[in-house]
Amino acid sequence: MPAKIYSPTPINLRRLAKVLRDGGLVALPTETVYGLAANALDTRACRAIFSAKGRPTQDPLIVHVLDLAHAEELATFHPLARRLARRFWPGPLTLVLPKKICIPDIVTAGRATVAVRSPAHPLTRQLLRRAGIPLAAPSANPFGYISPTTAAHVRDSLGKKISYILNGGACSVGVESTILDLTNPAALKILRPGAITAADIRKFIGAKISLQTAKPTHQPRSIGQLAPGLLPQHYSPHTPLLIKSAWTLLPPTVAGIYVQRPKKILGPNCFWLSERGAGQAVAKNLYQVLRQADQGGYRQIWIEALPANADGLTAAINDRLQRAAAKR
Repeated sequence: MPAKIYSPTPINLRRLAKVLRDGGLVALPTETVYGLAANALDTRACRAIFSAKGRPTQDPLIVHVLDLAHAEELATFHPLARRLARRFWPGPLTLVLPKKICIPDIVTAGRATVAVRSPAHPLTRQLLRRAGIPLAAPSANPFGYISPTTAAHVRDSLGKKISYILNGGACSVGVESTILDLTNPAALKILRPGAITAADIRKFIGAKISLQTAKPTHQPRSIGQLAPGLLPQHYSPHTPLLIKSAWTLLPPTVAGIYVQRPKKILGPNCFWLSERGAGQAVAKNLYQVLRQADQGGYRQIWIEALPANADGLTAAINDRLQRAAAKR
């Protein structure tokens, strides 16, 4: 039976919370992208996530919780981690910390750390409250493909693999959360950029603590990763994607995606990410436009990268584009 999209009525929220408590899968909205959720404390339920997505078990899952108190039941927090959680939660910041024994190895790819965050989307927070369990939830799409930002995206790509999708509208951020490695409180490291920027974190913690940004590196799949979304090729359309600084001629077999709406529309193969090139709009529309171009039957997709002097979301957007364009 194909997946059904459920409207967020109280009856449906109760039904979906029970599905999660009983070990089932539910695709749900967050402020970043739609996630495929299961009980994070249930090994069998979490294994079903990997099966539905075709995801390698060496790629860990992010665990979603209602608040800091619930997070401390799953991970060991030090004072700086608590400060950051209180400042940026609920919101698109994932913290990597030593895990507690209750977290199954399937969730963490066998590592001694767990990635945890408190999402801001009100419907996900209602499900967390109603279900009363932490939820492991990677993006609700086939592994490596463009992340979903609407319920329809989930149905289009996973509709034959899952049964339940909660409709929460379009995601407000549009790119995955920032992942911050806090295992060494004296040397923090951003593993994946997102809407919470390095500048946001530096401003809050002060200059006395080191903050690095990890570069994309290939890790053998025999080794469990520290956090999800770190493989060099990810978030990719089926159509080959090329990042180009500019072009004057757009062949009819190529979809061209501009950061800003061009002054001259070249044809039906011309797409754009925002009206004025603002980073927030670009991030929100990125995956939607990539999917539209990918479904157009083109031989290639050309896309502009944001300039280095754009706003704070630039690092996250360009990170996703670089991984989406990486050679298979």
